[in-house]
Amino acid sequence: MTLSVLEGFTKSLAMTVLSEVGDYTFCVAAILAMRNPRRPVFAGCMTSSVVMTILSVLVGWATPNLISHKWAHHTTTLLFFVFGILSLWEGYTEDGDENELEEVEEKLLKAELKGNRGGKAKGSSKTDEDSKKEKRPFLTNFFSPIFLKAFSLTFFGEWGDKSQLATIGLAADENPIGVVLGGIIGQALCCMVAVIGGKSLASRISEKVVSLVSGILFLVFGVQSFISTAETT
Repeated sequence: MTLSVLEGFTKSLAMTVLSEVGDYTFCVAAILAMRNPRRPVFAGCMTSSVVMTILSVLVGWATPNLISHKWAHHTTTLLFFVFGILSLWEGYTEDGDENELEEVEEKLLKAELKGNRGGKAKGSSKTDEDSKKEKRPFLTNFFSPIFLKAFSLTFFGEWGDKSQLATIGLAADENPIGVVLGGIIGQALCCMVAVIGGKSLASRISEKVVSLVSGILFLVFGVQSFISTAETT
């Protein structure tokens, strides 16, 4: 493994783990795993995370081809400082009353209640259920509903998230292979922890501490990126 790949891998792994632990998608995986079989939940969350990581890295890798590498580097440096300041601000202003796990659980519960009401309104006889199964699309028959639910909730939860934007920035400035490997392994570790015992862990995680540590990490990346810019000029 070359130095550039190792550097991209290390940054991506550290950023992913600190950004995802206790995050929305982490809580989604934890709650779904408590109510459903763990394998399809892990498969759905992990597949979504891999797809999102690859898409983000591709966007970041293509960015220097659209604008100069110099401006892509400056943009990445600025993003690190912005994310670091925002994370530190969130940590300092966190009052401890809100709990990400409780908020996500409440949202999922409301969605399930709406789905159940809709199912009762349409009728829930066995004949109707059989006919629904026959009319299901091929992909729904091939992948379980739990897999699709975990995939969709994770994918749309990550879209436009701070960790996705940071991954794009990293891929624009670091070796994309290292960023992909670090991101996927980091996502796998977070998904595994969330599915195995994430609900208990998420309820004990201090969002304040996670935000502060993430903020410091982003600022370190920003300083390192700024120094490398100064050295090349």
